[in-house]
Amino acid sequence: MTGSRLDMKQAGARLGIFLAGAVSVGVILVALMAAGVLPVKVSETRIVSGDAAASAQDDGDPSGAGSSGQTGSSETSARVGTLTPAQIYERSSSGVVEVLATFGSGEGFIGPQSGSSQALGSGFVVSEDGYILTNAHVVESDGLRADAVTVTFKDPDGQSSAIDATIAGVDQGSDVALLKVDPKKAGTLDPLELGDSDAVKVGEPVVAIGNPLGYDFTLTEGIVSAVDRSLEAPNGMIISNGIQTDAAINEGNSGGPLIDSSGRVIGINEQIASQSGGSQGLGFAVPINTAIDVMGQLKDDGRVSYAWLGIQGQTIAAAVAEALGLPAVDGVLVVDVTADSPAARAGLRGGTQQAELQGEVYVTGGDVITAFDGEKVTSMDDLVAAITEHKPGDGVEVTIVRGGETRTVQATLSERPAEL
Repeated sequence: MTGSRLDMKQAGARLGIFLAGAVSVGVILVALMAAGVLPVKVSETRIVSGDAAASAQDDGDPSGAGSSGQTGSSETSARVGTLTPAQIYERSSSGVVEVLATFGSGEGFIGPQSGSSQALGSGFVVSEDGYILTNAHVVESDGLRADAVTVTFKDPDGQSSAIDATIAGVDQGSDVALLKVDPKKAGTLDPLELGDSDAVKVGEPVVAIGNPLGYDFTLTEGIVSAVDRSLEAPNGMIISNGIQTDAAINEGNSGGPLIDSSGRVIGINEQIASQSGGSQGLGFAVPINTAIDVMGQLKDDGRVSYAWLGIQGQTIAAAVAEALGLPAVDGVLVVDVTADSPAARAGLRGGTQQAELQGEVYVTGGDVITAFDGEKVTSMDDLVAAITEHKPGDGVEVTIVRGGETRTVQATLSERPAEL
């Protein structure tokens, strides 16, 4: 296995391994941006490797580990509830595809020219007219979009068929891409039913279907381990409301569906956290509600716009604030305000000095955001999620603490600049 998004043989204790398939472009994007809010530090919900504290992040696997998941025991059936894993696979696998993206392709006298590379991932059909969802990092890496994409279906009889697909749109901010195939060439398409990721509960049984390590159309099972995780997209933006699962997810599962026990897709499998580079029961999926919104914008406009406030911020807990001599509130310290941004026009103020507490540096002297458009904000994750739920042009109320006094300012969000 060569040229993966992060070489799995050298992964060691690294995290941030995007599920880019069995063979892929070896590039990692590290821009630290987040929906108009640039955190000063890695947030608490990021998973840290080694012996450090854990909390939420990425993927890949050289080991080939992972279960087939197609067990028929009474224990498994009881855990799954409405549908068994076998039943879910039977009704859903024909709507799952293998995605093969070719980068830098070129034909010579004896085949593809040297210098080309490929990424293998997964995807799933979402409409009878040929639309397929997958991950952005499967078909685009470091600004390089795949020259050719082939998707492979497997029918209920086990027969495989491959056809060309076009890239209808890519959004690095959510790690979602939309592919399109000609229904006439694809034959009968079996769209998967989409669920509601906002309704997902911890402990729910789930299955993942995809192509881990090139083992095509593999099913693994597990539960929802956590919700509301903050995931880092390929371009550094934060994907809010991520779903964590212990279903085995490995390199090649990227873009495949995470399905609940009623057979509905609740997420797009995207990344794992790992100390070894292998699957360790910490998989993460982009929430399907986010993917649905992105898909609609890609269909309509071919691009996705994000609301932007224009600050750099830092989570602060009430106990820490009190220890630093600040008003004892949970919220977000405004570290810096971008010139001519919605935050600047609203009069928000950034920090002016630094203070250290137990080895952590805090930028103080600026506003502390405690609520955004009526919703309580206690962390950077909360603020990022709140901004993400809005559109450019939306007017919002931002509640801040300044000089010991609580006040509310009005801001009109704008579109996040492309250069951030």
